[in-house]
Amino acid sequence: MIELEGIHSERPPFDEAGIYRDEAGVLHYQDLPESLVHLLAEAAAGHAESPALQEIGGGLLTYAELVAGAEQVAGGLAEAGVRPGDRVGLMLPNGNDFVVAFFGTLFAGAAVVPINTRFTESEVAYVVEDSGAKYVIRPGERLPSGEPLRYLGARRETMAAIFYTSGTTGFPKGAMLSHENFLSNMENVIRVVPLERRPTVSLVTVPLFHVTAAIAQMVPALGYGGKLVILPGPDVKALIEAVSTHEIETVVSVPALYWYALMQPEFAAVDKSGVRYVLYGGAPMPPDLVHKLMAAFPNARVGNGFGLTETASIATFLPHEYAADHAESVGFPVPVTEVDLLEPDPHTGVGELLIRGSNVAMGYWNKARETSEAFVDHWLHTGDMARIEDGLVTIVDRKKDMVNRGGENVYCVEVENVLAEYPGVLEVAVIGVPDEMMGEKVGAVVVPVPGVPFDVAGMIAFARTKLADFKVPQYVWVRQDGLPRNPGGKVLKPKLRAEAHWEQAIF
Repeated sequence: MIELEGIHSERPPFDEAGIYRDEAGVLHYQDLPESLVHLLAEAAAGHAESPALQEIGGGLLTYAELVAGAEQVAGGLAEAGVRPGDRVGLMLPNGNDFVVAFFGTLFAGAAVVPINTRFTESEVAYVVEDSGAKYVIRPGERLPSGEPLRYLGARRETMAAIFYTSGTTGFPKGAMLSHENFLSNMENVIRVVPLERRPTVSLVTVPLFHVTAAIAQMVPALGYGGKLVILPGPDVKALIEAVSTHEIETVVSVPALYWYALMQPEFAAVDKSGVRYVLYGGAPMPPDLVHKLMAAFPNARVGNGFGLTETASIATFLPHEYAADHAESVGFPVPVTEVDLLEPDPHTGVGELLIRGSNVAMGYWNKARETSEAFVDHWLHTGDMARIEDGLVTIVDRKKDMVNRGGENVYCVEVENVLAEYPGVLEVAVIGVPDEMMGEKVGAVVVPVPGVPFDVAGMIAFARTKLADFKVPQYVWVRQDGLPRNPGGKVLKPKLRAEAHWEQAIF
């Protein structure tokens, strides 16, 4: 067992073999490939003619073709003046080209800067300028191509990518992720799900420019010679078709997409017996949906992953054995990750979640002040308010996004988790409603399951059985459209505040 040296949480029920603690107290895996370039090269050497990428509506690439394409992209970048240590912007939609360009950038010795394809030109310009990108690969353009090149000088501590945080306010910050951050997360995913160390078929339903798909899904699949089946976007019909025709073993998505898939008439007829892993995250998971997923995928393990851009995807994971009874929790810290709480409240046990491990980013690109504030003595200050009980982490709210109701702090995620349990709730977000006397009152924006009559009064009565009276929403907006989210899956609460139309008021 690992010596905790006073760390707040108990160790989780995951494989922790081959882990050591460095002089700074950070946990690392002993045996990892030297870099992502080495990882893909080794996988391709053993699976050269095996399928690596299948783009829905596009082509199929073998491992030999993937590596050859990456080497040609690297050569083209080098001919364009890109040198090891430079940054390359990658503004491509989901597809084979994204993966080829991603590894092509690494094969050139440069760092990848994935760019949200939904950004406006001004937002793209900010990321390109802030990162100092030497070259930008844009949609509709041919990938760079030149004499094959494979740079082997990268090491685990070398920066591999800058992922810009999908913040809901202000300019995004570029989280610098090392090759070790990627490789540690790959090993974390394999151990906590757990995945077999063999080729598997994994369905990508979320954007590859986000850490979930790029790090927690793409790298583990390709690292063991597996096949990535890539959806161009979050298309429920395409998801169902892919499961039925591509022998999918792993599905990763957000709760809302699973809801919509389960509601489709053709879903019941699809043979899902080959699906082994159904993974989710990014939003509160209604317990009823967990049970529905278990029933719909009878041979699959389900699990909830929680993390941030700054933790290279997952930092905690709720495994199958705990998923149904602890749906409100985001699980246990993954093997090379430790968690603690800053200044926990003596009554509620809630404090700011701190995370330490070899999956934590190197800092923010070109932002020394923000880095010094967020990364303190190797601990990431997440800004998430949480409690830890029996080793399980429960996120109750963002530190800066609580409702202050007359001096009482109401943790929005705690209320959202309760409301998500009520039948007929598809999505829910809790925000503060300005109030002259109390400062703020609690408002709930609810997206009901389509086609099902929704009972607002029944939901409020249910909430009263689960929550203290000051936490029960006093305002409700039943919204037919889905909650607005950024590409990272975070609900855009400022947008909801600006648009809110409170159809019901409960006093």
